[in-house]
Amino acid sequence: MTSTNELPRKVILVTGPAGNLGSAVIERLRKETVSLVLVDRHPDRIKKRFPDLEDSKDHLLLTNVDLTDPDLVQAAVDTALETFGHIDCLVHTTGGFHMGELVHEITPDKWDLMMNINVKTLLNTSRSIIPAMIDQNNGTIISIGARPSLKGKKKMGSYSAAKAAVLRLTESIAAEGSSSGIKARCIIPGTIDTPENQRAMPKADRSKWIKPESIAEVIFETCFNKNLTETDVIIPLY
Repeated sequence: MTSTNELPRKVILVTGPAGNLGSAVIERLRKETVSLVLVDRHPDRIKKRFPDLEDSKDHLLLTNVDLTDPDLVQAAVDTALETFGHIDCLVHTTGGFHMGELVHEITPDKWDLMMNINVKTLLNTSRSIIPAMIDQNNGTIISIGARPSLKGKKKMGSYSAAKAAVLRLTESIAAEGSSSGIKARCIIPGTIDTPENQRAMPKADRSKWIKPESIAEVIFETCFNKNLTETDVIIPLY
């Protein structure tokens, strides 16, 4: 493992930091000399997950931020920029999963839920951060996709469509940002080994499931532009 202690301090903004994947990302990044901006909707979830992590000259905890509200997201990003002066990497782990209906059974509420929590949150955070990355002529945006984004699955219509939109939005960011030194990558994991997935699929073969810590390691490498090509947006982990 390559240490980054000798490198200039990067500022990394992580959404969904108290979730299974987000917390693994935070634990991995805390091993490095980085400044973290943690953005979460709930006022106390970050403190419960990371009781020793506080606002300081190195880290910023922003709560009560509904990522579906563009004004709240912009205010959070502005606070981060005022505090640190720049943001080098956005790690967008916020998202949600739903399945169970055939396409003709999908309700407008379920459709909107998947689109809002997966796509709108990515759009709002990216559009708030990209102007600063353009000004600094560098930056990395990392989204989390899913295999159903590559091929629709039965009874996963709304989820498949939402994650496909996440992937295509990430590709658009990469295409638009390349001239400004901005990279965008969409990590496509297989089934993530979380307590929720274990309960939902108790009889599944977990031997091929991927640990959140393994994804977090790839996210770390991507934030620091390790092993990245200039053209590949998708990072498959399955």
